[in-house]
Amino acid sequence: MKLTSAVSPCFLKLSYQVVSPQSDTMTQMDYKYSLLGPTLDDYRKRPLLLQVDNTPMNPFAVLEVKSEKRSKDPGCFCRIRIYGILFGLAVMFVIMASYVLNGDKKGLLLTPSPYHFSTLVNPGLFGFNLSSEKDYAHIKLVVKSIKSKVEFGSSRHIPELKALIKTDPHMFSVISHKFLPGIKNPCWYEEYTGNRTSDPYRTNMYGRYSRRFRTVFQHLRSSFQKHLLYHKKKLYRMRCLPYFYIIGQPKCGTTDLYDRLRRHPDVKFTTFKEPHWWTRKRFGIIRLSEGVHDPYPVEDYLDLFDQAAYQIQGNLTANDGGHPSHPNIIIGEASASTMWDNNAWVYFYDNTSEGEPPFLIQDFIHAVQPDARFIVMLRDPVERLYSDYLYFGIANKSAEDFQEKVSESLQLFEGCLMEYTMRSCVYNTTVNNAMPVRLQVGFYIVYLMDWLKVFNRDQILVLRLEDHASNRKYTMHKVFDFLGLGPLTKEKESEITESPASNTRRPADKNLGPMLAITKEILRDFYTPFNAKLAKVLQNDSFLWENP
Repeated sequence: MKLTSAVSPCFLKLSYQVVSPQSDTMTQMDYKYSLLGPTLDDYRKRPLLLQVDNTPMNPFAVLEVKSEKRSKDPGCFCRIRIYGILFGLAVMFVIMASYVLNGDKKGLLLTPSPYHFSTLVNPGLFGFNLSSEKDYAHIKLVVKSIKSKVEFGSSRHIPELKALIKTDPHMFSVISHKFLPGIKNPCWYEEYTGNRTSDPYRTNMYGRYSRRFRTVFQHLRSSFQKHLLYHKKKLYRMRCLPYFYIIGQPKCGTTDLYDRLRRHPDVKFTTFKEPHWWTRKRFGIIRLSEGVHDPYPVEDYLDLFDQAAYQIQGNLTANDGGHPSHPNIIIGEASASTMWDNNAWVYFYDNTSEGEPPFLIQDFIHAVQPDARFIVMLRDPVERLYSDYLYFGIANKSAEDFQEKVSESLQLFEGCLMEYTMRSCVYNTTVNNAMPVRLQVGFYIVYLMDWLKVFNRDQILVLRLEDHASNRKYTMHKVFDFLGLGPLTKEKESEITESPASNTRRPADKNLGPMLAITKEILRDFYTPFNAKLAKVLQNDSFLWENP
């Protein structure tokens, strides 16, 4: 084998020659790693970041392999050059080191520090001190550069139904095209072909990875048979999708809203708050650090609604016609990743739209549930980012560390904008994984505009956490009206609106204090154009967050 390499500012090109045992001929193949290409053929590949000879390559490259046959060279048989061996050993060492250090058992991922790849970050510089005039001036210029490239004119092409079906024909074959009349929630009867004595949840992937689900499924298993409908010598089970989704955003009060809503007698939820099926589990992603597992089939997702379906269905012994006993019950689902997390696209879909995902989560939900309703809870994106850092950070958390991570993330995002459109960078999986804090989650308007291209404005209720915290009764009544829920007794309403807040900041995180004033200033400047557009689209200046 002969291995050679060529490096340019835009790509790494590897060439090798291979002898075919059958033909005793040698074929040379070229492999080019190009910028922002898709991961083709192997859906288990992950973004590959490379650096050669201390020269930072663009961090936003996604591995793309292109092969091209070359002319035969029979005279090169069995000649192996020393530098080829050394290069191959070096590549193998880097890959294996990455494998060991990352602990990734499902796939190999090269994820060096993002400092090595930003065109603006010195590889030897680990963070900025914003109290330094020089560093402060530099970050201000970075933010100014980003703001100059922010634009909201989206020319996204909405995919056709047949294109969506082609990507996941099984899901579309399982979910009914028509729902049962006379009930509020989208449900249908599905023929049950399994053995009545067999365990219907035995292969459910949620049960495989969660002890809590195994406990829930044990309860559901005991009542499964009595909820089967016998009709014309066939057995049927009721299947349901959610009537509404709480789709975002993380650290914006979605858990508190979920906890209050589930106290309503006509609202039921999945067996736990966040299944993350639409954004992660259906692709086989459990945790991004663990690579790709087997995908969770849609049946496993539908199983999560069985408990609520049983309550809608009621007692079939008294209702052998299969007519639901509680037609006004509605089901909710509260995965806070649904609005924004499309990071899986780069592993599974061809890059046919200039670095932007060809399909978004809302495209699929709309295809199966065009009348679904959505609740979005937002908060000041500056405070959201700090709360996100405190909640998901593991060790060595501090206001100073947060400041450094914000500086790094801003530079990475600016580096992307120097070559690609804003939407490409917002949906760029490599950038999102490289940023040490999740700046992109605060780009509320980018995601909302994409949802409004698919769903009508009256199907999406947008709330502010600040309003909810100051007047829960007001926001909960808005939610009740949006979902068409009936009136409550004073006692039940008090129980819902006056209970203590859920998922508040942990004492240890509170002890760290607020973010530094200079960090807040930088972030407020950074998010200003996004907030301004959001306030304009929603026709509500409170979304400017000018007086937090």
